[in-house]
Amino acid sequence: MAGHEYRAGIHWARGAAAFTDNRYSRAHSWRFDGGLEVPASSSPQVVRVPLSVEAAVDPEEALVAALSSCHMLWFLSLAAGGGWRVDDYSDDALGVMGKNAAGRTAMVRVTLRPRVAFSGERLPSRADILQLHHRAHDECFIANSVTTEVRCEPLFDA
Repeated sequence: MAGHEYRAGIHWARGAAAFTDNRYSRAHSWRFDGGLEVPASSSPQVVRVPLSVEAAVDPEEALVAALSSCHMLWFLSLAAGGGWRVDDYSDDALGVMGKNAAGRTAMVRVTLRPRVAFSGERLPSRADILQLHHRAHDECFIANSVTTEVRCEPLFDA
């Protein structure tokens, strides 16, 4: 896996804003290698609307989504390898900003709350599912790349 490169292009333009008065739009775009362009902005919790665009993706929520997505992809791979059939996987992940040990503002915790539905002849036990999540967390490239505490709290239907 070593040596692979991943690219993302970003673009922002000043437009008619004076800029030096700090009243410029934070709206910009992310461009990925497959051609997808995503509207991006600073978080409205950091820079108020209208200087931020609430409907756009901000870096903080993108980090939470990347952690959740990576975990899910590993979970699905491990479940398939274990012979379990996954029908549905959803996660309502939550990132929390706060002060880190150095007193800097940072994403201090991300909690994944995956809910997984299985079907077929062979269903995993609760312990199997927890082990799959533990292994997925250990393998997740994104979780291994950040110092943020990443928690996984699987949700089970009663």
